[in-house]
Amino acid sequence: MKYSNIGGQAVMEGVMMRNGALYAVAVRTADNQITVQTDAHHSAAGKVRKIPIVRGVVAFVDSLVLGMKALMFSADRFAEESEKELEERLAQEQKKAEKKAEKLQRAGREKEAAAVLEKAGENAQKERETLRERSRSGNGKSEDSDNTVLLTLTVIISLVVSVALFMMLPYFLSRLLKGIGAPEAVISIMEGVLRLAIFFGYMLLISRMKDIQRTFMYHGAEHKCINCIEHGLELNVENVRKSSKEHKRCGTSFLLFVMIVSIVFFLFIRTPDPVMRIVIRLLLIPVVAGVSYEFIRLAGLYDNRFVNALSKPGLALQGLTTREPDDAQIEVGIASVEAVFNWKKYLNENFGAHYVLTEADEPRGGKELYTLR
Repeated sequence: MKYSNIGGQAVMEGVMMRNGALYAVAVRTADNQITVQTDAHHSAAGKVRKIPIVRGVVAFVDSLVLGMKALMFSADRFAEESEKELEERLAQEQKKAEKKAEKLQRAGREKEAAAVLEKAGENAQKERETLRERSRSGNGKSEDSDNTVLLTLTVIISLVVSVALFMMLPYFLSRLLKGIGAPEAVISIMEGVLRLAIFFGYMLLISRMKDIQRTFMYHGAEHKCINCIEHGLELNVENVRKSSKEHKRCGTSFLLFVMIVSIVFFLFIRTPDPVMRIVIRLLLIPVVAGVSYEFIRLAGLYDNRFVNALSKPGLALQGLTTREPDDAQIEVGIASVEAVFNWKKYLNENFGAHYVLTEADEPRGGKELYTLR
C-alpha cells in the first residue's frame, strides 16, 4: 500500500475528497445526476505541520470545519427539487387553480377567476427562474455570510455536545461511586469504562438508523476508492467494488483513539480538587486530540506489523460505520476522487503503470461547479 495523501468523508448522498488545499464534494442529486463542487481550502495546519500534537489539534478543528461545510453543500444539493419534480408539482398546482377558477366563473366572478389563473402562472414562472438560478450558481442559499454564521454555530454546538456526552457525562456518572466509598482509582477506571460504553452505544444506535445507513454506504465508497488506488488498481467501479471498505486513516479510528487516550490521561492525571478535575479534563481535550492524530498519522504513513496491530481495533469499529456501497454510490466516490487527484499519474509513479497522461486527468483547480450526467 502506498500513501496517496487524499482523504475524505461521507456526506448526505455523496462523498467529499480532499487532496492538499483542494477539495471536492460529489452529490447524487434527486434527478440521478452527479453534481460536483471543487474549491480551495487553505488550512492553518500547514503552518504547524512539523510540530507534533499541535498539528493534530489544528488538523482536527480544520477537518471539522471543512466537513461541516461539505455536509451543508450536500444537504442543499440533495434537498433541491429536480426540474422533473418541479414540473410535476406545478402541473398539480395548475389543476387546482383551474378548478378554483372554474367555480368562480360559474358564480359569475370572471375577474377573480382570471386573477387566480394569472397568479398561478406568475408563481410557476418564478419557481422555474429560481431553479435555473440555483443551477447556474450551484447554491440554493443567497448569502455566503449567512452560511458562514450557520457553519460556525454548527461547529461550536457539535463540539459542545461531543464534550458533554463523551467527556463530562462519564465523569459525573462515575463520581456517583464516591457516595459508596469507592477509591479514586476505581472511580477513574469506571469513568473510562463508561466513556467507552457510551461511545460504542452511540455508534451502535446511529448505525441502525435508516438514513444514516445510506451515509455509511457512501462512507464505504469513500474508503474503497482510496484503497483501490493505494493498492495500485485502476480507479473504476469493478476495482473499487472489490476493494476493502475499511481504512486505517478513518475518522472512526481517530475517535476510538480519542476515547482510549483520554482514559489513559485521566487515569494518571488526578487531583483531589473537584473543580480542577473538570478544568483538567477540558484543558486536556486538545492534547488528547493531538496525540490521537499522531497515531492515525503513523497508521497512514507506515505499513508494518506494529502499525497494523495498532489499527485493528479501529478497523473493527468501522464495521459499524461503513456499509457496502452500490455501483451508483461508487460512481459518486470516483467522481469526487477524480476532481482533486490525478490517480493515473499516481499509479505511474508508485506502481509502474504506463497511463498516457492528458490535461483532462489533472485535478480541477479553484472553485468550480459541474454536473456529470
